[in-house]
Amino acid sequence: MKKARLTAAIASVVALTVSACGGTSQSGEDRTANQKLTEGKTFTMAIGTDPGALDPAMTVLAVALEIGRYLYDSLINLDETGKPIAGLAEKWEATTTTASFTLRNGITCDDGTPLTASDVAANINFVGDPANRSTMTGLTVAPGSKATADDAARTITLTSGAPDAFLLRNVGNLPIVCGKGVTDRSALAKGKYGTGMFTMTEIVPNDHYTLTRRKEYGWGPGDWQREQPGLPEKVVFRVIQSTTTAANLLLSGELNAARITGQDQQRLRAQKLFHGDQAIPLGEMFFNQAPGRAGRDETVRRALVQALDLAQIGKVLTSGSGTPSQGMVTIEPKACAGDAVSGKLPGFDVAAAKAALDKAGWTPGPDGVRVKDGKRFALTAIYGTQVGPTMASAAELAQQSWKAVGAEVTLKGLDSPGTNQVLFESGEWDISMAPVTLPLPSNVVPFVSGPKPPEGTNFAHIENAKYEAEAVKAAQMPGVSGCSTWLAAESALIERLDVVPYVDSVIPTFGSNTRFKMNFGSTEPSSIRMYS
Repeated sequence: MKKARLTAAIASVVALTVSACGGTSQSGEDRTANQKLTEGKTFTMAIGTDPGALDPAMTVLAVALEIGRYLYDSLINLDETGKPIAGLAEKWEATTTTASFTLRNGITCDDGTPLTASDVAANINFVGDPANRSTMTGLTVAPGSKATADDAARTITLTSGAPDAFLLRNVGNLPIVCGKGVTDRSALAKGKYGTGMFTMTEIVPNDHYTLTRRKEYGWGPGDWQREQPGLPEKVVFRVIQSTTTAANLLLSGELNAARITGQDQQRLRAQKLFHGDQAIPLGEMFFNQAPGRAGRDETVRRALVQALDLAQIGKVLTSGSGTPSQGMVTIEPKACAGDAVSGKLPGFDVAAAKAALDKAGWTPGPDGVRVKDGKRFALTAIYGTQVGPTMASAAELAQQSWKAVGAEVTLKGLDSPGTNQVLFESGEWDISMAPVTLPLPSNVVPFVSGPKPPEGTNFAHIENAKYEAEAVKAAQMPGVSGCSTWLAAESALIERLDVVPYVDSVIPTFGSNTRFKMNFGSTEPSSIRMYS
């Protein structure tokens, strides 16, 4: 059975990404078909950017949470159909407002101490307290949620601070740290106090992160067994920004895994390297709607979108392999199907874009840059450098298009920590081209509504009353019964151009002398097997 763990994250695939459970397509016959499983090996994987702090309750960076999957387990996992299977918990029950979990027996922390029900409750209560400003608040645990524990019975009981249509999946997705870590966040930033399959043994920022497998670990997804051939002894994450360099190192055998975008995919496929594929909303834009920002005006947002040939930009971004977006949630199996995008984005129309900017009071200046009330129409657009070279090319094409309608746009390529700092701390941006990958429609809520940074994660300062009303209704409908309402909520965002998803792309993670399972953009640690 294919098993997957729930994870959360801002696309750093992208800088912000919240990944979760479910499966992705895998390649057919590859080199490993003629190789044998081998013992004692190190699995070395490229990451496009340094992850920064690793505290799983205080980051939304995909790269940090990807490493976190090796260090911190969650209460439940999902199989390939979306059915819950055992994680740290062996039993569970949930409604939209309450949940209970019974821990497996014999789970230990990376320092050898037992994991208790009280430890798990403390994790939930930390995230549920808005005063702690956890990035997981509203994603996995609703603000105001409270958990209690019975250590003798190994049970945790939760009362949610608000109705949650996917309460089991969301709370079950929370990465669990050991008891000491709840109060020692500085140690968590270094990957300590883990409950997962590996423990952190070396950190060299901007170079590599080394993890060592815990021999006592035996509580993997579902019925996973400890004694299996081919498990890696160590895992090394190497920071390699160039996908071409990563592809070369895969072919030479110096790397075992790397996520590859652009034309380098072709030569790796030609060499029949194993790969696991994942669909992500690679082409997605947000506008800063904070007071004083041009993007606060819907007319301006519409003009900036009309100025773009999104189909052409999408081709550049995906090297011609993309498909039109249907929504913000791309992870399979989707809890809710449907198309929230088609017919809602304005078409490419330079004349209409210019007319809209005229109407908004932005008039052409002597140098071609528009001006309003003595202020130049100068904007800053950010994009993620870790995604690969096509992101810069697509950003440059957009920049040229915006210049044609009188916008002076400065591009800033940022790594994952840099994206995090700009979106959630400084706020010095106008257009973000860093996509957000999410597993559930309920996970969209804290990114597009509610508290803004630093109190919350609504980084674009979106205030969409229709979306909020529909999301509140949908949250009270258990599971898939609320799918049509979630679709209406997301449609409200796109109609107002609060979010502009325009192209999805399948991103392969290639493997050399290894096989693994992928779920939502990252490798499943317990699935990795090494070959000679």
